[in-house]
Amino acid sequence: MKAKETYLYNKLTWPEMNDAIELQKVVILPTGSTEQHGRHMPLDVDLFLTESVCHELGRRAPDKVLVLPGIPYGLNMHHIDFPGTIHIEPQHFIDFCLDVTKSVAYHGFKRIALVNGHGSNQPMVDLIARRTLLETPSICCAFGYFAMGRAEYEKLLESTVHAHADEMETSLYLHFAKERVQLDKAVFGNDRIGEYMSSDSTKVVRFNDFWGRWTKTGVHGDPSKASAEKGKQIVEIIMKHMLAWLEEYRTWPIEPRSDQHRLPAQKDIRW
Repeated sequence: MKAKETYLYNKLTWPEMNDAIELQKVVILPTGSTEQHGRHMPLDVDLFLTESVCHELGRRAPDKVLVLPGIPYGLNMHHIDFPGTIHIEPQHFIDFCLDVTKSVAYHGFKRIALVNGHGSNQPMVDLIARRTLLETPSICCAFGYFAMGRAEYEKLLESTVHAHADEMETSLYLHFAKERVQLDKAVFGNDRIGEYMSSDSTKVVRFNDFWGRWTKTGVHGDPSKASAEKGKQIVEIIMKHMLAWLEEYRTWPIEPRSDQHRLPAQKDIRW
């Protein structure tokens, strides 16, 4: 059965999609961005890395997942001072992605996940997952691929600043597509840091300033310490945790709701 062997959503025909629905594969929507990543990496870092990670998961569990084409744009006004960056307004992003997840739910897939590769998308993908769950019969979750096994893979890193176009992202890109990284142009960069706040949302109080105000490199971290070998090890750690999550999610119960009202609820209310 082709549906059992194929993990790319768009590579199935509609009759084969019926088979995938019967298999109840987990459908994954990668979300990324098109934004500057220093002088040493292309604009596609967030999209390329999250898609690469999701495709690796698909290769290892083709009978359990379907990976949708990734969303290439996200919330990026803070990077707009750097040429090439594309910004999408939050509500547009939410509406677009929600239409995708609702379409997937309509066809009968019961478990959907948004796997994010761009930090500034995270509040939005959390909302998309929540709304998909509340507005369809399916369940939906969201997480950043970079959160999987972070405590483990950060032990491999030599730098102490992990944020953007850094040692981790550069190592992953070197692993997946070394020829597109200009490592000789990699430089260390840090943000403006206070006691409670930082200009890149890395402290307790969330705040993200225009990057054009505090950096001319577009880097937050030390990509010069990156290597393809580190990238390979990081991928293995991430995969270990994503495969474990996949098994948990595939068996997560979807139970009937239990109404606790004594009197009938007024269900004709429109939100």
